[in-house]
Amino acid sequence: MEIIGYLGAIIMGLTLGLIGGGGSILTVPILVYLFHVDTVQATAYSLFIVGLTSMVGSVSHFKQNNIDWRSVLLFGVPSVLSVFITRTYLVKLIPETVVSWGDVTVNKSLFLLLVFAVVMLFAAFSMIKKPKYQTIENQQPEPNNTLLIAQGLFVGEVTGLVGAGGGFLIIPALVIMANLPIKKAIGTSLVIIVLNSLIGFLSNHVGVQPSDWSFMLKFFGIASVGILIGSGLSKKISGENLKPAFGWFVLIMGSFIIIKELLIK
Repeated sequence: MEIIGYLGAIIMGLTLGLIGGGGSILTVPILVYLFHVDTVQATAYSLFIVGLTSMVGSVSHFKQNNIDWRSVLLFGVPSVLSVFITRTYLVKLIPETVVSWGDVTVNKSLFLLLVFAVVMLFAAFSMIKKPKYQTIENQQPEPNNTLLIAQGLFVGEVTGLVGAGGGFLIIPALVIMANLPIKKAIGTSLVIIVLNSLIGFLSNHVGVQPSDWSFMLKFFGIASVGILIGSGLSKKISGENLKPAFGWFVLIMGSFIIIKELLIK
């Protein structure tokens, strides 16, 4: 299982490098099902791994001037605050037993896993459907700072709760609300993911169990190989063309988690 898990790490990095988001949505399922990490701990590990992997990927975008620092400030600062509050307070407020009704018991780990699966389904649909922002991009609308800040707060909450980078939410927001070209949106998205993920991890890095630094660094190192390959391929292959196929894969994964946890157990 470990070999399959590390292959998954390469695929995660590859996808993140190609399309600027979505790949990190695989990290928690890989950690939970292939490495048998507790769900709450897996969301923390995911933040660390996704944050450092995105940092590696953002370097090439920085060199190509594909980062809009104004958007990083407007979107990233509210998002980071939201991540910090969610990881420091909200996640800890979730009781160990969320629902207990007859023979049905939903504990904290199962609750977070189901929320994560729902986020996966939304991510899948956003990647499968044809993006509406292509025509908007040509019209050059005025940047909407208020909506950009609001979306930053929302993405931060999602990142803090389930440990996903949120690139599938950030990129469309940057294109539509900040009026960025798609390549600049991808580069900017990676920087925001770095900030969100690492702040989220550091805000409660002790967690319920001590962090396994050796494992996290190994996973990050392997995922970095994937993101470097993906960043190189993105110059020759359009990530937008790959999104629908990856979206279907994420849809199957999200559905599998819900079915396995609710029906098979």
